[in-house]
Amino acid sequence: MSQENIAAEYLSDALRNFRSYKKLAEEALAQTSDKDIFRLVDPDANSIAMLIKHMAGNMRSRWTDFLTSDGEKADRHRDQEFEIDPNTTRADVNEWWERGWQCVFQAITPLKPRDLERKVFIAGREHTVLQAITRQLLHYAGHVNQIVLLAKHFRGAEWKSLSIRKVSRRLTLDNLSSSTPPDQRLDRPDQPSEENASQSRPHDCSSQPHPHRTRCASARPAGNLDAKQ
Repeated sequence: MSQENIAAEYLSDALRNFRSYKKLAEEALAQTSDKDIFRLVDPDANSIAMLIKHMAGNMRSRWTDFLTSDGEKADRHRDQEFEIDPNTTRADVNEWWERGWQCVFQAITPLKPRDLERKVFIAGREHTVLQAITRQLLHYAGHVNQIVLLAKHFRGAEWKSLSIRKVSRRLTLDNLSSSTPPDQRLDRPDQPSEENASQSRPHDCSSQPHPHRTRCASARPAGNLDAKQ
């Protein structure tokens, strides 16, 4: 595969991943009530609405005039992205979300393979276009996972899994026939048990740390520019 083809595949895959994360968050939001979007699990945590407002602010700043201006715009007020006016509605949050993603797709879709080597700046620091795209993809993935975790926590037992459901090992073993040859049994020693299956089972996006730890690490002022998004 030529270098140009690799670059074209990277751009295609990046867009595919951005759309995938957008869809994942929207599937979680569809299971979240209007009240829970603004709900805080503790006073220092971020609500779903805060996470979306922050993502939207970042997206507008990073992707507006992506190739020709610094990605940290002078008119961005990052700390205010974590403040929600009491009169904010779900419709407002949805509008932030759609406008933010519109900035992402409008900036990336026209890019050509040769553009990946071009230089752009984020808060005065030089990045290749490829590095800038990867940086933002990782950033948004982290916040989408926070949104999914909070939505799952609030929904509780009524949550409908967005990933592969867990299979009960007990049910699997109970259904085994005693006549099944040893080398075909699901519980043979070389097969992972329920306790260690996480090493071989596809990752369950909903299996994240406790929601009290979902606060964005970059939500507070930090001295390291790499940590500020």
